[in-house]
Amino acid sequence: MTHYRWKTFARCCALTLLSLIVPLRCEAQRSTSSAADDVPKPAISAILKLFTTYEVVALPAAHGEKDEDDFILSLIRSPRFPDKVNDIVVECGNRRYQSILDRYIAGENVSFTEVQHVWRDTTQAMCGESGFYEELYPLVRSLNQRLPAGSRLRIIAADPPIDWTKVKSFEDTKPYLDRDGSIASAMEDEVLSRHRKALMLFGIFHLLHVSGSGQGDAVTRYERHFPGKTFVISGLGYYGLNNERLPISKAALEVGPLLLETNNTGLGGLSLGDFLPTLPTMDRECNVVDLAHHQTRGLLDAFLYLGPQNSLLKETVPADIVLDQAYRTEWLRRQQISGMPAPPTLAEANGEIVESAKNPVLTLPHSPPVSEQMASRWRQGCLDRARIQQAKPN
Repeated sequence: MTHYRWKTFARCCALTLLSLIVPLRCEAQRSTSSAADDVPKPAISAILKLFTTYEVVALPAAHGEKDEDDFILSLIRSPRFPDKVNDIVVECGNRRYQSILDRYIAGENVSFTEVQHVWRDTTQAMCGESGFYEELYPLVRSLNQRLPAGSRLRIIAADPPIDWTKVKSFEDTKPYLDRDGSIASAMEDEVLSRHRKALMLFGIFHLLHVSGSGQGDAVTRYERHFPGKTFVISGLGYYGLNNERLPISKAALEVGPLLLETNNTGLGGLSLGDFLPTLPTMDRECNVVDLAHHQTRGLLDAFLYLGPQNSLLKETVPADIVLDQAYRTEWLRRQQISGMPAPPTLAEANGEIVESAKNPVLTLPHSPPVSEQMASRWRQGCLDRARIQQAKPN
């Protein structure tokens, strides 16, 4: 991620944490499987095989990590993908425009400018800078034109149906802040209740099992009704940058990309904070729970190895987005309304893009430590909100 995108991500997570009061539900860890899981598997064939057992495979996408995004496009281009998958459910997709999206993906006469609203007009500023989605939607449209009707893919938008033409203040955004609820609803209504097979493409902190503030993240929410249907895959984050040993032979390294499962493996016994920058949540009694110390086993099912960690690349902002001054002006307005960290002018925003391009290698900051003072402040705020909620008449 660029420094700016990381600040936006951290601020967004912190706001969500402070605004939610429903505690995290604790559930048993997912069952372990055989010791054969410790053997790395060629990633594309392994993921396609997973759809035989699971209805959903979830992967992180479009969060500034170019190698992950390129891998996903390769996965979707696999000739066997349409035989295994019905739907692609996306974070960068405004549910308000689903009918336009359906017509575009089906090959109807919908202009690229019209369908751009699907990913440019979401609640998330990162979507409006993503080159991945500018490639994904046309790719699936093109693939469908060569597929028989019964095998054509559908893309399902899962972000809340915000209408930015009616948003003038932060207060106007509040009905659209429960993004995990919107994702879970889309998954239940469009995929799981219909017994369809889906590839989920979201930030990893929407995808973990038994995780998240309040009612939990998206997968945690829908797994209460549809348990055991989803296989969650994460990138390795910053693991390996300090010469941490990966359980991969030199021969396998030359074959990658690889899928490294967490059940019954050394990776599964490591903590989430060894891989990803995490922010704490709160349990039912308002105690601060730092996921950084939780084993990856039970939170996610596998890691994706794409090559040496110190040579992965970050995604750049496409020129057509930067040159669209009208959209970029509106993009900046939305950032400022939402209260997210943002440069004061469009010129400075573009300057950050130019500065970021000087170093194309991906960097990811480690989790900042949670001080006792900060944990105490969060706990007290949670208790105060719970007391106010209890005092309200039914």
